[in-house]
Amino acid sequence: MELNIGMIGYSFMGKAHSNGFRQLPAFFPELGVKPVLKVICGRNLDAVKDAAETYQWEEYETDWEKVIARDDIDVIDICTPGDQHLPMALAALKAGKHVICEKPLTNTLAEARELLTVAENTDKKTMVAFNYRRVPAVALARQLIAEGRIGEIYHWRAVYLQDWIIDPDFPLVWRLEKDKAGSGPHGDLNAHIIDLALHLVGDIDSVVGADTTFIKERPLLEAVDGGLGAQGGEQMGQVTVDDATMFLARFQNGALGTFEATRFAAGRRNYNHFEINGSKGSIAFNLQKMNELQFYSRDDEDHIQGFREIIVGEGSQPFMGAWWPPGHIIGWEHTFTHEFRDFFEAIAQDGTFSPDFAEGTKVQAVLESVVDSAATKTWQDVPKI
Repeated sequence: MELNIGMIGYSFMGKAHSNGFRQLPAFFPELGVKPVLKVICGRNLDAVKDAAETYQWEEYETDWEKVIARDDIDVIDICTPGDQHLPMALAALKAGKHVICEKPLTNTLAEARELLTVAENTDKKTMVAFNYRRVPAVALARQLIAEGRIGEIYHWRAVYLQDWIIDPDFPLVWRLEKDKAGSGPHGDLNAHIIDLALHLVGDIDSVVGADTTFIKERPLLEAVDGGLGAQGGEQMGQVTVDDATMFLARFQNGALGTFEATRFAAGRRNYNHFEINGSKGSIAFNLQKMNELQFYSRDDEDHIQGFREIIVGEGSQPFMGAWWPPGHIIGWEHTFTHEFRDFFEAIAQDGTFSPDFAEGTKVQAVLESVVDSAATKTWQDVPKI
């Protein structure tokens, strides 16, 4: 079965998604699905042409509406800034396409609800690209929780720390503009750990948060390098998003949670870490050591109790059998292949996929409640989805 892909956006996530698509048929041949890299779309003609050649797309285009309107496209993959997610995803669903959308689903809860209403009235599959669910160690953590190995969950604590804009001379890229990104590390990084919390612990009832912007002005952007690097000029512009956001949460099951996201944690390049404490044990994970899961069990005899390090490399562990012999670790890029594998299986077998647009809307509800809490300095109930 071939599925023709139309991808809108070609920079950082476009590169990651392109690689994920290409690896799928070679390492998961039993799936019987071949994604065809049919057309890639971007506003800059020269840049999108170069991306098409580099990432091995058959065609390139500068008009996203033309891509969505094509009869030969089965799946639309949206890798653009957040302000474009709503119009593109709506158009794709109305055109009868399956839709992959980078996170967060939209920039506001109202937009997410609008999109979800359309998604729920179509038979097409939707996906929000929370790729960290497909880290094998995270999948193993969910399995251990389901097996009752840590008992009743009491605590969730998570941080997502980066430092790539800590230099005040780093320019005003789109991720620092509210009208494009919606928020700063809150929507970009907290969105990931909120999704993981919902996935591993359960729904969140209420939140209280605080945020700040450390650098209020930055040089206007002059050039980007295709990833997270950029060069600025002499003119200055206003930063309109948060630089750091943290919050407390009460889960429906009674657990308490803490969340923190910042791009001002010097020395932390991509530090996505969570720990879950339960009545029978604990689990801890660090993305920068993504092939490892820390597990502690109170059922161990007291003289051997302590956190054990599970190297997630055996073929019996989630996703690992498709790759290398035990002990041969995989990397960040494999998470995209894993999520596409599950999404295309849902299409091929008319099954369900998680996280879909409903779950993406749940994340948006938490994100927005934290913003409201930071503004009012009060606890906020998270709207039900």
